[in-house]
Amino acid sequence: MIVKYCFLTLFILTSLLVSCHRMPGRVVVRTMGELEKAITQAQPGAVIVMANGTWQDAEILFEGKGTEQQPIALKAEQEGAVILSGQSNLRIAGEYLHVSGLVFKNGYTPTSEVIAFRKDKTHLANHCRVSHCVIDNYNPPERFESDTWVAIYGKHNTFDHNSLIGKRNRGVTLAVRLNSEKSQQNYHQVKNNYFGPRQNLGANGGETLRIGTSHYSLANSHTLVERNYFDRCNGEHEIISNKSGNNIYRDNVFYECRGTLTMRHGQHTLVENNYFFGNRKPNTGGIRVINEYQTVKNNYLYGLTGYRFRGALVVMNGVPNSPLNRYNQVVDAKIENNVLVDCDHIQLCAGSDEERSAIPTGTLLAGNLFMSNTNPRPFTIYDDVSGITFEDNIINQGVELPFDEGFEKVDYAVSENDGGIPAPASTLLDKINFSTIQTPVIKELSGARYYPREDIEVGFGTGKVIQVTPGTNTLIEAFENSNPGDVLELVGDENYVLTKDFGIDHPVSIKTPAGPPAIIQSEKTDFFRINNEGALALENLYIDGSQSPGQPGNSVVTTSKYSMNRNYKLFVKNCQVVDLDVNHSFDFLKVYQHTMADTVWIEGSTFKNVTGAILSLDREVEDLGIYNVEDVIVTNSTFEKVRGPVIHLYRGGTDESTFGPIVKAVDNRFVDCGNGKRNKTGASVKFHGVQNMLVDGCTWQNSAPLVLHLTNGEPIAIARNSEFRQTPGIVSNNDQFTTENITLSK
Repeated sequence: MIVKYCFLTLFILTSLLVSCHRMPGRVVVRTMGELEKAITQAQPGAVIVMANGTWQDAEILFEGKGTEQQPIALKAEQEGAVILSGQSNLRIAGEYLHVSGLVFKNGYTPTSEVIAFRKDKTHLANHCRVSHCVIDNYNPPERFESDTWVAIYGKHNTFDHNSLIGKRNRGVTLAVRLNSEKSQQNYHQVKNNYFGPRQNLGANGGETLRIGTSHYSLANSHTLVERNYFDRCNGEHEIISNKSGNNIYRDNVFYECRGTLTMRHGQHTLVENNYFFGNRKPNTGGIRVINEYQTVKNNYLYGLTGYRFRGALVVMNGVPNSPLNRYNQVVDAKIENNVLVDCDHIQLCAGSDEERSAIPTGTLLAGNLFMSNTNPRPFTIYDDVSGITFEDNIINQGVELPFDEGFEKVDYAVSENDGGIPAPASTLLDKINFSTIQTPVIKELSGARYYPREDIEVGFGTGKVIQVTPGTNTLIEAFENSNPGDVLELVGDENYVLTKDFGIDHPVSIKTPAGPPAIIQSEKTDFFRINNEGALALENLYIDGSQSPGQPGNSVVTTSKYSMNRNYKLFVKNCQVVDLDVNHSFDFLKVYQHTMADTVWIEGSTFKNVTGAILSLDREVEDLGIYNVEDVIVTNSTFEKVRGPVIHLYRGGTDESTFGPIVKAVDNRFVDCGNGKRNKTGASVKFHGVQNMLVDGCTWQNSAPLVLHLTNGEPIAIARNSEFRQTPGIVSNNDQFTTENITLSK
């Protein structure tokens, strides 16, 4: 009996231990079938664990009904070790559901949303939470195929401690949707997330966060956006697009973001204690005020350079009796106790024109501290500011004000505080009741902390040096054995001949290290083709087009013929490009539709005998505000006998959501350029729709004119210190450009 009793006791204890190890309501799943079964059977308190590994083409519907005390959880076995790839997505529907630890990468959603807080239009999520998840470069190959990474529907949902990194196609990164009564008055929370770098889309539709849409903008959302880190979110000039009422943006950090937190629609918005670090990067912006009863207080803004709608502080004009999709008048806004340090542009009544004629009214600008050591004229007044009251503001000596009342002048007093932040003197902060300047959230502690936040962009010259000997296709063979950032150094006296397609699919530099430039010839239609993920730097090379096929339409550099969802760079330094003339329309750079260059930079180079264009950047012809390049820089270069336009840059339409194109042409010579009979532009250089242009120190001789077609957005177009010899000069569709020291001579 004693032995039987011992065995019985041992059996009971073992059973209890096994039962405790299994944990009632906890199940580990390894296949989609097991996952779907577990979700169907889940009761309040259940924990469904997805096994570590890659889940390919996993379309997950997490539907159930937990309780506040016992939610149903779907989680990774180990945070970051469950990878959803290929055509995967997640839909959440029901109540008190919690998802955590999943990573989406190496693919794109098969639907229009990666994570959706709904099953369909009638089955939404309420009181649900997604945390510690990651979406990393999860983009379709088509640049302008639109999707949303996170779409929040329903009510009382939370999206926290997640990382959203590298959205490259059209569509909002995270959207709060108010398209039914079941999703309005929602009280969602978006907090403690990391919004990683988003490249310039070059078109409308690149917002990082949007709450509502124009159609539902009169509805209240009551969404809280708090303690998020926005890191170089450059998709378009609205980083955040507020399009609903009663939302709060508090304690967020915007680091080198090109654009603004924009109160596009909706009323009673609170923007409080956010930090904007521009660090003098181009087009970095702050806060844009539109609509009624907005409050902007206790924000810190530093080193913002953005102009017009992308200024550090922008108060817009409105449209009388505005339709939902336009601009409501600013009424009863309060802009108080903000600190702006070395910010270049404060824009009042911005956008004033025949349509936007409703000036701000009942608005208070009080107790703000402006310390400007970078622009002595930061204020731009576009219309009547009598509806704005200025009280108790502080500004430093040497800054020009457009009005006398409402500002106290003090000495410029800014120094780096213990946190490394440029801060005005404490005596000045005390005057406006601004507490200690301290970043509310830091990058390393935001988002999914287990996931890295390294800069994913690889620069030129950051890898190893590979020496390449002359010969046929030796350059291609060397590239095939290279890694991103490597440098291919050309050594030897003989030519480098290309007889095969040379596709560039990662950043690489090709250069002659010293002495006479290596000679490159090609027997293909194109010398180099920049594919998606590629970038190319050419230095100290002699590029000879005489061996190219005797057919029209050749080029030295071209892009992929297909849409590229990653922006590329092309740098050309100290190169000689000759005899692109075996047939007509031989371009140096030819691009295709839906490709986008961050930068095309030509420096110290010579181009001679070219039947086409040097930079043919004119493939986005739908007039929708889309274009092919953000920055064009051409300096200290000579162009001789170029039959087409040296540069043909086109951005059509009247959309105001983008920054560029931006052009800088300095100290160049144009000799016998643009005179070819096939040159339909009639120009040696043509800029259509540029937003910012500087032509300085250039000389034209026996060439077609510089042609400008200036469109919307108050473009900055400056031509100075330049000479046109036997050249018509500048031809423009309007007088929105400025000239200084321009000489025309026969």
